[in-house]
Amino acid sequence: MDNKEVATGVQDFESMRGPSAFYVDKSDFITQWWEGLDAVTLITRPRRFGKTLNMSMLNCFFSNRYANRGDLFEGLRVWNHQSIRKEQGTWPVIFLSFAGVKGATFEETVQIIKKLIVFQYSSFPELWNADCFDENEKKALNAICDDMSDVDLSMSLYLLSRLLHKYYGKKVLIFLDEYDTPLQEAWLSGYWSELVKLIRTLFNNTFKTNPSLERAVLTGITRVSKESIFSDLNNLVVVTTTSPKYETCFGFTSEEVFHAMMEMGFNETEQAAVKSWYDGFTFGKVPGIYNPWSVVNFLNERKIDVYWTNSSSNGLISRLLQQASAGVKSHFETLMNGGTIRMPLDEQIVFEQLGKKQSAIWSLLLASGYLKVVSVDDSDLYQTSSANKVYYTLTITNREVRKMFEDLITEWFEESEALPEFVRAMLQGNVTDMNRYMNDVALSVFSSFDSGTKPSEKTPERFYHGFVLGLLVDQAPEYDLKSNRESGYGRYDVVLEPKAISRPAVIMEFKVLDAEGGEKSLADTAENALRQIDENKYETDLINRGIPPENILKYGLAFQGKKCLIVKG
Repeated sequence: MDNKEVATGVQDFESMRGPSAFYVDKSDFITQWWEGLDAVTLITRPRRFGKTLNMSMLNCFFSNRYANRGDLFEGLRVWNHQSIRKEQGTWPVIFLSFAGVKGATFEETVQIIKKLIVFQYSSFPELWNADCFDENEKKALNAICDDMSDVDLSMSLYLLSRLLHKYYGKKVLIFLDEYDTPLQEAWLSGYWSELVKLIRTLFNNTFKTNPSLERAVLTGITRVSKESIFSDLNNLVVVTTTSPKYETCFGFTSEEVFHAMMEMGFNETEQAAVKSWYDGFTFGKVPGIYNPWSVVNFLNERKIDVYWTNSSSNGLISRLLQQASAGVKSHFETLMNGGTIRMPLDEQIVFEQLGKKQSAIWSLLLASGYLKVVSVDDSDLYQTSSANKVYYTLTITNREVRKMFEDLITEWFEESEALPEFVRAMLQGNVTDMNRYMNDVALSVFSSFDSGTKPSEKTPERFYHGFVLGLLVDQAPEYDLKSNRESGYGRYDVVLEPKAISRPAVIMEFKVLDAEGGEKSLADTAENALRQIDENKYETDLINRGIPPENILKYGLAFQGKKCLIVKG
């Protein structure tokens, strides 16, 4: 292992099989898939988990472009299976990736897909001068160009399969990597409905009504709702992160990681750090799956860093969380505090429901690898009177993901530098500066968090929970932040409990001005908030921990629209 080169970002299997390249043997994937006999398989895994490398491996194994290249697989586990070994290099294969299909508009995206199809055809020059095709097939082949019609595009992979089948006398295998990348971009950029219609027709022609297709594999991050693009594919087998198939074929197992680290001379302390930062994924029933991108980068750089979560934009996740309902933000607080949440989930991602339905957000976070499953409760499925839901207990995957979330929350407040100044003033008991800084914070971020203004909402909850998350991240080294907890005779809004009892503690109660309830001004509302703190003795837990009463700062925060008034008790 010492003389092996650890290459990062290499997604081509042939390149990885050089004599000095570090490679973890995942060739059992070939065996499992081939013996599984599924017609069309969709495998979802988080990004950077070896999907593209494994698809390249399938291509190198089966494609007749790699005939007599068994040397690429010598020494790997798949080569021990004589029945499968004879399939190497014997099939016509269509292998393409949608990873680069990220158009800003529908028209741009369609043009990118057309160019990909044209490049795919150009990789089979033998078809252009073949004399085994009839006039209609030749005419259809000549129509494949950058300016082809959308109808020709929707039939393009069907046609290519037909031509290869006829030319080689053997049905084709199709490997489509990152199938959902253009769909995610379409949702973000506002042309979801248009693209779905095109993709649905393309996929139906390619994977269902295609007599020249032997078998196919698609990979992606998400399982897009069947009603969106897979409605006609009754031959589709979906393998998500909770499915038992291919459990150890993507990502590194703990045995694989520790073996590599031992061979490269890393000590037990470094192994423990790698486990804390990059472990935590569970596929099927196999826990302890490591993020391969981060592990490979660690082996190469020989230091802990945030590798995976910095490898692409997290804009979709940030936008969904920032604009999420108060309920979602409240659950997110629990997760950021190291807790778990229990949610009914459907692993199908319905993009139209993102931002509208809580379960859709949690499903996306789970599929993307940012949350992991602690346990699954499907007992409701066996109750005739229940809603027949499957409940997932979820938590943040590992330290690397938690760091990403902390960075996202910090970015929410970057437009205003007032938050850290507000916290400083709050811990000093300087209510004048608190009011000035809080109003700066409110004005800059209220609209992003879609604050409420009605008394029936009790607090501007979306802003409140976003603000609490900001406090949680900002003060994590010195304070434990608790929200909506029981203490004394009620439930307080926010408590900052110092890890060292010599530091000041903080109790905050948030209220919206209630004119119908007799409050004439923000001052009345703030005083009512203070009165609630005292009457319900919210300081009880802090005093029981040994914090002197004089070190407990009490604040009532009153809101009316984007206006805020803070008073100190």
